[in-house]
Amino acid sequence: MEWHDEGIILGTRRHGETSAILEVMTTAHGRHLGLVRGGRSRKMQPVLQPGNRVEITWRARLDEHLGTFQVEPVELNAARLLDSAVAVYGIQVLAAHLRLLPERDPHPGLFETLRVVSAHLDDAAVAGPLVARFELAVLEELGFGLDLSRCALTGSGEDLAYVSPKTGRAASREAGEAWRDKLLPLPAFLLAGGETGCDGEALAQAFALTGFFLHRHVYEPRGLAEPEARTGLLSALTRSLRQEVFPSS
Repeated sequence: MEWHDEGIILGTRRHGETSAILEVMTTAHGRHLGLVRGGRSRKMQPVLQPGNRVEITWRARLDEHLGTFQVEPVELNAARLLDSAVAVYGIQVLAAHLRLLPERDPHPGLFETLRVVSAHLDDAAVAGPLVARFELAVLEELGFGLDLSRCALTGSGEDLAYVSPKTGRAASREAGEAWRDKLLPLPAFLLAGGETGCDGEALAQAFALTGFFLHRHVYEPRGLAEPEARTGLLSALTRSLRQEVFPSS
């Protein structure tokens, strides 16, 4: 059996003395593992780094086998990403979220989102909002998507400001005001067609929102802990935003 696809590298682990097992998110074949013979060589190690875009050829005798990868570089992003703490933690968070999905389950829309996010991870001002949106997309793919299109109480799509922790549905500022202490804040940048920029408070609200539903629907039912890299990412984003507001003299 054989197929060809584009992928973004999520991680590797050593296998034997010279080989590596590579984990990639592919366009048409989902998150997939494969053996790269000679993957620990000086030539291949720079290629097999998280965040790199590659062309993959997978071969195996049977579909259920691990199989082998032949890897050709398309875009080597890893060296650029390693210069940014936000990017280093960010690619780890993206990979951890993708591991919540079944292996070899195609998610072409999520792959495209991953491609966009990973290309901007070294820009902290853009990376934070993109990762928060990625978490919303992962919840959607897992079957726990939030309804942020209109107010659950009035049906209006205007001035949405809250999300119900019980239903995952949005509420407008006016309709939700009486219950604001029991609702989760909804930053405007998470809305379709909403503003793209955000400050530190809005970013913290976004990750609190996605984190709440990840814990409720994914981590707790599966007996999983939140990835440590997510905490590291939030800390790195906070430091970066603080430096932008109060740059060193």
